[in-house]
Amino acid sequence: MAPLFSNLASSDSALVHQPGNVLSCITLVAGTTVGAGILALPAVTLPAGVVPSTVLMVGVWLYMVVTGLLIAEVNLYVMGQTGRPDVGLLATIRWTLGKAGAIAAGTLYIFIHYALLVAYIARGGDILGAAIRNVDRLGISAGVNAITAIPLETSLAWGHVVFVSLLGGLLYFGAQRFVARLNTLLVATVVVAFVILLSLILSQIEPSRWQVQHWEFASLAIPVMVVTFVYHNVIPIITTRLEVDGAKVRQAIVMGSLIPLVLFAVWNAVILGCVSAEGTAEGAVDTIVDPVEILRREKESLLLGSVVSVFSEVAIATSFIGFVYGLLNAFQDLLQPFSSRQVSPRIQKLFSYSLVLLPSLFFSFASSNIFFSAIDYAGAFGNAILFGIIPALMAWQCRTQACDESLPCHSQLVPGHRVTLTVVIAFAAAVIVQNALIKTGLL
Repeated sequence: MAPLFSNLASSDSALVHQPGNVLSCITLVAGTTVGAGILALPAVTLPAGVVPSTVLMVGVWLYMVVTGLLIAEVNLYVMGQTGRPDVGLLATIRWTLGKAGAIAAGTLYIFIHYALLVAYIARGGDILGAAIRNVDRLGISAGVNAITAIPLETSLAWGHVVFVSLLGGLLYFGAQRFVARLNTLLVATVVVAFVILLSLILSQIEPSRWQVQHWEFASLAIPVMVVTFVYHNVIPIITTRLEVDGAKVRQAIVMGSLIPLVLFAVWNAVILGCVSAEGTAEGAVDTIVDPVEILRREKESLLLGSVVSVFSEVAIATSFIGFVYGLLNAFQDLLQPFSSRQVSPRIQKLFSYSLVLLPSLFFSFASSNIFFSAIDYAGAFGNAILFGIIPALMAWQCRTQACDESLPCHSQLVPGHRVTLTVVIAFAAAVIVQNALIKTGLL
């Protein structure tokens, strides 16, 4: 397909072609994928064991690659039909599935963001609250006794408030360049902490624990895995940067998501090799054993517990920043028709941040397992529809239209037509039905 446009930048009063860099797009996909979801993985894969969960992880990764390529395919098609060089995800859905589809997708988009923000505040706040409560373990005694005397539930609740106030305040008052540098620093800290963490716990691995195999519990991990492998919201950015080059877009998506797959598989194997799965299979549906939390509370090694806490908190912070901005942008689009010039930009900004942060903070107090519950609901229902069923429906619509109109500009990034798309829809529908039956107690 001939290029629809070229990315240009002015330099010395001249326009210079800046072709898209595949490596930078691979990094964007990988960076978007790696986040707080990695913390929830071991808890949902522990009942099944390393081998079943790793096989399932590869399958879910492949499924998410297919749906990601379908979104890219449709996005390329819509740009070719509209002549616009930059078409976002919701705009792509509106163009293919109409106003009703856009409303449904927008509702799911907001639901997913709220659910995951609740999860991140709950876990990040708990870690922060526990750190405040246990600060005397570091030998800092002055003024600490009054803090550690606070009941555990109260200290964790205050941790939620401090977490939102600290990160939310940095986002609210910080300039865009400052936040970008902060996020870069946090990502670098995640990488360093991850390497240190692996070096500390490798000696604790017992290979015999890898022999645990309960295939019947593997499917329970699918919702969390779906959340963990989501990068689909940045696909329109990639198609634009790569100047609608389908081959390069496919390469960026496959390679960019393959890096997190390897990272997650290694992480999953290491953590499950350090924590016993004894007794978890019987209560896999009703109870949650969190291996990461067990390591974080490790009393025999203060260094290990501290590194796990830092890794967890920073991974959550990187995801929190991205989802706050995503929800802010969504509300900005929704509230644009109702904005008034009589209201100052400062008040509008304060209202937007309050709309994003306060409900998330309120629901983070719901229960001790809200971190896993929110991620589970987001993956089982929100992401399964938004990044499973909807991409297949959009591709079905565009491929049918392209065939009817004999449009040569439409290139398929995923082979097959009705059979492939039907399998994609059926898998997402099966995940939704299974989890609906589990939530209602019928399964």
